[in-house]
Formats: sequence, C-alpha cells, structure tokens
Amino acid sequence: MKLQNLIISLLTGLTAVSCMSPNPKVTEAPTGEALFDNFLYVGDDDFYKSNPLPNETSYYNPILPGFYPDPTIVTNGKGDYYLATSTFTYIPGVPLFHSKDLVNWEQIGHILDRENQVANCEGHDVSRGIFAPALSYNPKTETYYMITTNVNAGTGNFYVKTKDPAGSWSDPIYLPSILGIDPSIFIDDDGKAYVVNNDDAPDYKPEYPGHRTVRIQELDLENDSCVGERKILINKGWNPAEKPVWCEAPHIYKINGKYYLMTAEGGTSTNHSEVIYRSDSVWGPYEPCPRNPFLTQRTLDPNRPDPVTCAGHADLVQTPEGDWWCVFLACRPVAGADYENLGREVFMLPLTWDEDGWPVMTGQDKVIDQVVVDGPAKRGDKVTFGNFSKEDTFDSDKLGMEWVTLRSKIEDQYSLTEYPGYLSLKESPITAREKSHPSMVLHRIQHHKFTAGTSMLYKPTEDGDAAGMVLYKDQDHYAFMSLAMVDSAQVIRLQVYNAEKQSEYPSPEDKSREDLIKNPMIEEYRTIDFNDVEMQIVSDGKSFTFQYRKASPEDKWQSFESIPAHIFSTRDTGGFCGTMVGLHCVGK
Repeated sequence: MKLQNLIISLLTGLTAVSCMSPNPKVTEAPTGEALFDNFLYVGDDDFYKSNPLPNETSYYNPILPGFYPDPTIVTNGKGDYYLATSTFTYIPGVPLFHSKDLVNWEQIGHILDRENQVANCEGHDVSRGIFAPALSYNPKTETYYMITTNVNAGTGNFYVKTKDPAGSWSDPIYLPSILGIDPSIFIDDDGKAYVVNNDDAPDYKPEYPGHRTVRIQELDLENDSCVGERKILINKGWNPAEKPVWCEAPHIYKINGKYYLMTAEGGTSTNHSEVIYRSDSVWGPYEPCPRNPFLTQRTLDPNRPDPVTCAGHADLVQTPEGDWWCVFLACRPVAGADYENLGREVFMLPLTWDEDGWPVMTGQDKVIDQVVVDGPAKRGDKVTFGNFSKEDTFDSDKLGMEWVTLRSKIEDQYSLTEYPGYLSLKESPITAREKSHPSMVLHRIQHHKFTAGTSMLYKPTEDGDAAGMVLYKDQDHYAFMSLAMVDSAQVIRLQVYNAEKQSEYPSPEDKSREDLIKNPMIEEYRTIDFNDVEMQIVSDGKSFTFQYRKASPEDKWQSFESIPAHIFSTRDTGGFCGTMVGLHCVGK
C-alpha cells in the first residue's frame, strides 16, 4: 500500500504522502516514548521537471542540495574524490562524501563521529560549533587530513587524520598558536606543510568592521605541531582601498611552480565572492588577480529567472586528465522571492586558465546556471540529484547517515532495537526551544517543494507530553506538530515559534497569518481520540502546511492553516544553517 500510494503521489503532482500504518506487532503505545514507523521524503521542484538534463554528461547544480555549507574537496589522484561540509552544532559532525565522477556523491560517514571530537556544544546557538572544514591529502604518506574550528570549545583550531577516509579518524590534534577561523593545510612538493587561515586585523586593531587578515605558519606533520613564525599574507583583502570585509576560507595550491592563494570575501550573504592571488613563494608576497573576483553573483540583476546567489567559499580539484573543477557554496531563493529555506548548498563549475595563468569562471557578469551541460563524466545510472524520494523504515540497528541530532548524539534518548522496525524516541523535558540536546532527530530539506511524512504510535499521559514532526531552523524559529496532552485532553497541536528576531518582511500571501509576523509564538490544537497518527508537512516553497490523520489510508487529511515559509529563512532569522525537518518527543 505504501509503495502504491507513493507512486500515485509522484504521478499526480505530489499533493500528499501516504505513510505506512504502524507495525501490527505493536498495538498499544508504550508509556513515555513515541514509536515512529517510517519517515518518507519526496522532492518535487518545478525547476527539475521543466529543465530535463539534455545529455548524459550534463548535471544539475547544486550537486549536494540542502544545508551543506562551506564545501571542501580533495582527491588522492587515483580517481577517488572526497567532499565534506560544515555542520555547526549538529551531531555527528562534518559529513563525508565519496565520488568517482565528481557528479554523483555517496555519503560514506561523518569525520567527527565521537563526542570528544565535537565537545562543548551545550548551551550554544545552532550556528556555532564546527566551522568550515578543509580536506587535504599527503601522497607520500597516503594520509588524509581534515582541519577545522570549534568556535565554542575554547580550544579553537584542530585537525584529525586517517589513512582510510571511510573508517575512523583520529582524536583532535589542537593547534593553540593558530588563532581565528577557517584553517586549511597545504602540503608542498617537498613534504613541508603549512596552515593558512583567517584571523583578526594586524595587532588585533581592526580599522573597520570586517577587517581581517590571512595568516600562515609551518606545520610539522611528523610531530603534529606548528613551528616557526606566523606571518600575515593578506591584510584586508584583494583591493584594500575599498575596505573589503571577511577575507576568509583561504586555500593554497601549487600550480605550474606558482603558489595560488584563494579566499572568499564579502561575507556569506549576497555580497559573497571568491578572489585569488599568486606568488613565487608560499610565504609571499602575493599579487592579486587583476580580474577579481573570479567567482560571484553579487553584481547581477536580482530579478533574473531562477537566480543562484551568495556564491563563494570555494575549493579546487584537478582530475587525472588535467581538468580543473571548483566546488563552492551558493543559495537558491524561492522563485519570485528573495529568501530561501534550503540553506547554503554545494555547487560545482569547471574552471579554466587564461593565457596569463589566472583562473576563469563567472567573473562578475556570468550567470550560474542550475543545468551544467558539459560535466566531467557520464552520469551513469545512479543519479543523486534532481527530484527524488527516499524512505527510512527504521529497520536498521542504527540511524542512517542522513540523520543528525543537536549538540549531542542523544543515544540514550532513542532506540532502533527496543521495538524492531520502529524508531523509539523517549520523552525528555528538554524542548527544541532550549540550547541543549532535545529528544529530536533531524533531516535536511533538499527541495523548495517537498512532502515529508511519518506514522507514529504515541499516548501522552500528562500535560506537557508531546511527540510528532518538527520543522526546525533554530531554537527561536521552529514549528512543532504533535500528538499532545493539553489540559488533560489528548489533542493534535501545532506550535509555531518566531521569537527574538521576528519577521520584518510580510508579503501579500502572508496576510492571513499576520499573527505569525507579530507574535513570538502561536498555538492551535484539536481534540482527537486515537493514538496511531500519520503526519506530514507539505511545502510549496512559499508556505508550509501541517497535516494529520488517523493512521489509515481511508481517513482524510486534516490541515492546520498554512504558515509563511520566509519566517524560517536566513533572511528573517539570521544564522548559518538551513531549515531541517524531523521527529521530536517531549515529556515531563
């Protein structure tokens, strides 16, 4: 029944997802925990339906859709490519992907999958934690490195290493002399290594907000410590007279005997860009490219169709054939709007070199197209982008790699073995409103138009008990549809939190929900008399609709009034993370 309904849903334009009714082996809800039988996600963006790929070497941008910011890429020169992204306070940290063709990516794990690797996230905002990882590879020792910053651990910059990227990575190796953020490791032909990163202004006395530097120090890989002088390579940015801001995410490459230093500039919003310099020595001095920025979208008409914005924070990789490709973050606003909920995503474009040895990409006038015609290889049968659906039936003994939790692994709060075929979430007094570790598992949204649904068996026993689906941006901006106990009555309840930074941009379609614009929290509920419930969240890009019904295909969906999507967008809320969807359980 489940597969049949899914096929009908996809063929009829995705009006609803019908979820599997609970496992008949469990007929009564246990006390103090919610049982989720499955989680089904279906993406249905108009762009993919209107723009089929024209040939077998073309591909869609982004290559990793959804909240995957700050991409970094490396190759071992043997046809294997590895890509990782930031995770902030989501656990496990730094998802790692593998590809043979640069287009289809398979997640093979998380680099930071142990508590001691991502410690001290408790009490911090969602957009803190692990910033901007950078991958590198030493072919002489066949060792992979990942260096990053934990911005709230008090220990700052550290790296981990491995000889098997799909296996276990080392405990953190801290670098107390490397202050600032966004470090990367460059390994020269002679085996010497260097850490280059973003730091404060000279003498830590900025001349204006956003005044930063790029600094370098030698790294002794044999003894896992920095040595020698720490030197400033770049002060302010590529054109200091214009007072550039946030020269960050630096990488060094050695190409044809020259050292190229590449950084982002302008901040991660719509002024984002990528610039590059070169030198005869790793220590500089570095001359800027005369056509900087070589990658940006900030000068283009904001009303262009299907815009891609915020392009920057890039990394380069070369194929065995000698071709160069650039991965970078960018955003896809909702059609006809200036906001998005997907977060910063991973895009990829080819990079060429002009006769003077400078890189050529978009410059300041070329539009980033979401369809790239000439890709690096044939896509093959396995395509990991476009519109897709995926279902987790919780038949494994551990959560799939697409699931994350907040600030802790919360392994004592969920189980996949206590009730085989179910995800059991235990009641916890910690709510999603707190900067802590709620009983909540989250999944990235990867389309503007999507439906996410679940089947749940749960019986609240006292006021404050609640379990169901959550749409989560951060602890101040989220919506929770739950089976709950309110004033000793069992209800389906929708709570919407829009606190602190409340929406400042109401648009015409939002007027029916002005209560959400003006109030930090709204709550609606309806009395019900059943404990087996199906729930789903339906998005058309500009609004979210929360629906429920008794877990039976014969029952009709009941809906709460839709809420405007922009109140969860980065434009309205701030922060660095995209919106997530997931499952949550609360209780006293």
